[in-house]
Amino acid sequence: MTKELPKIAIVGYGAMGRVIEKLAKDKGYFITDIFDHENPIDPDEDYDFDVAIDFTYPDTVIENIKILSAKGKAVVVGTTGWYARIDEMNDLVIKNNTGLVWGSNFSVGVQMYFKIVKYASKLVNFLDSYDVMVHEMHHKRKKDSPSGTAEIMAKIITSNIDRKTGTEFNAINGAVDDSKLHVSSTRGGEITGKHTMYIDSLADNIELTHNAKNRTGFALGSLLAANWVHNKKGFYSFGEILTDIWENIPE
Repeated sequence: MTKELPKIAIVGYGAMGRVIEKLAKDKGYFITDIFDHENPIDPDEDYDFDVAIDFTYPDTVIENIKILSAKGKAVVVGTTGWYARIDEMNDLVIKNNTGLVWGSNFSVGVQMYFKIVKYASKLVNFLDSYDVMVHEMHHKRKKDSPSGTAEIMAKIITSNIDRKTGTEFNAINGAVDDSKLHVSSTRGGEITGKHTMYIDSLADNIELTHNAKNRTGFALGSLLAANWVHNKKGFYSFGEILTDIWENIPE
């Protein structure tokens, strides 16, 4: 039996919102509402959508989650930069008995990349002659730095390399602390998103890079998440919804 597609609301009508709108319509989703700063979500309005997809800003997404979860609406959150309050939002979604999927990056390719980074980190853990660094690049309009994807990469690497006991996200203007994973960022131009894990030694260098060609992958991933979370309760990361696909792959 084919699952009925959820009715979608788009929260944030910038470049990402427009790509989601086009792909959603192409795939047969019905978009009931589009919200932006000129047409914000009204806490007192009774809306007809099933799932809201939020690609807004860190300073607005928290309020959006509060309003939407209070209305019993499922939410897909592609906005980054709000993770310091993730436990609070988790508790709120559970309390309101609704569903939410969050992700630092909704590209399925990035989720594959995370697994590659994890495996590479486990290899490096046994080889002291190799050091690891991360660099990410995004367009000049991106509000947060480092990217949420880079933060997830840092957690994966430091969780699997014993000698990396912390992370340094700021510019280093002196001696490098070998116990810190250095994560650097560049903002400029129209770069959709590029993340690289550098594995370096005296003998050679390995560069593991995910390079987003455009926003299509993020939009497709957000629609996949919206379809998955429809009629579900709970607080999930985007990686969790791919578990069924990759369940037989060893960690």
